[in-house]
Amino acid sequence: MNVNSVELIYFSPTRTTKKIVEAIARGIHADGIRHHDLTYPSAPVKQPHSGGCDLAIIGAPVYAGRLPETMISRFKPVKGHATPAVIVVVYGNRAYEDALLELHDLVSGAGFIPVAAAAFIGEHSYATKEFPIAAGRPDLEDIQKAGAFGAMVREKVSKIIDSGHILPPRPPGNFPYKEARSLSGVSPFVDGDLCTGCMVCIPSCPTSALREDDPPTIDKDLCIRCSACIKSCPAEAITMNDPGIRQIAAFLFKTCPDRKEPEIYMETEPLLP
Repeated sequence: MNVNSVELIYFSPTRTTKKIVEAIARGIHADGIRHHDLTYPSAPVKQPHSGGCDLAIIGAPVYAGRLPETMISRFKPVKGHATPAVIVVVYGNRAYEDALLELHDLVSGAGFIPVAAAAFIGEHSYATKEFPIAAGRPDLEDIQKAGAFGAMVREKVSKIIDSGHILPPRPPGNFPYKEARSLSGVSPFVDGDLCTGCMVCIPSCPTSALREDDPPTIDKDLCIRCSACIKSCPAEAITMNDPGIRQIAAFLFKTCPDRKEPEIYMETEPLLP
């Protein structure tokens, strides 16, 4: 039996996770693909129709080895109705630690049945020209691997639909999960001399932390340091100039220079590239 309908459910402030789940969906070759973007404040208003699809692909970025709290809260209204699900995390070339296991537990608790899992690499949210951590990723090679993963998922899910037998993946991670890191009171800086007033950054923010002043100002209590505003600004007027963040970026650039490749889990063991 074919996989005819796929629901994409994702939180993706810098759009890297979105690129990966879309590439996986293309590899599946489903007739119908529906998007449910959890990134923006209006996301919880519309609930996915996951009960009426053959498969869900659920993606999230990794923040310091965990899922973003904003993603978790916006996922709560979503119900799976025993829908098979592919779970995907995207991390910045350091480590995804407990995030994939956390996503597995989150979607399982919502009524989905994980059938495959993967960790892909995306440009780190703290990456800059000075510290290009996984710059440009996911690149063409990543997208091709995501498509190939989608083809593998299609074959597995088709067999599940026909036989009713599911051999679930066992993603790595620890429970209790590692303690979530808090960086409250830190946000990017908007340079008024460079800002052109285009306001492109305003709708890019997943928490409405940007206020439409001239130049825009950022509410530090709402900011989750996803860097969506930085990467969306055409004038490069927004930067993360906090010394602590810059120190983290410099450390990651120095200690994580080697290209990491996607890891996928279809059954009980990882399938290495």
